[in-house]
Amino acid sequence: MPGLIRGVARTAAVAGTATVVSNRVSRRQQQRWAQQDAEQQQAAPQQAAPQQAAPQQAAADPIQQLKELGELRDKGVLTEEEFAAQKAKLLAS
Repeated sequence: MPGLIRGVARTAAVAGTATVVSNRVSRRQQQRWAQQDAEQQQAAPQQAAPQQAAPQQAAADPIQQLKELGELRDKGVLTEEEFAAQKAKLLAS
């Protein structure tokens, strides 16, 4: 009987230690993920700024836009009516 109690006590000690270590690892991992999320959120506005500038640059060159629309029409992405409507918008502005 004393051997059985000693075995149970040893198992409880090992299980308790494993739980403590596992919880500590989980907390560290959560902290790392939170830090990565914060870094990504800080980087997101910086990445969004160049994307917002691109439409302004495209709007400045209607000839290039017409060429791109023509390519899309030739590939079958735009119908003739859609091409004509977009072309009219570009030429009106």
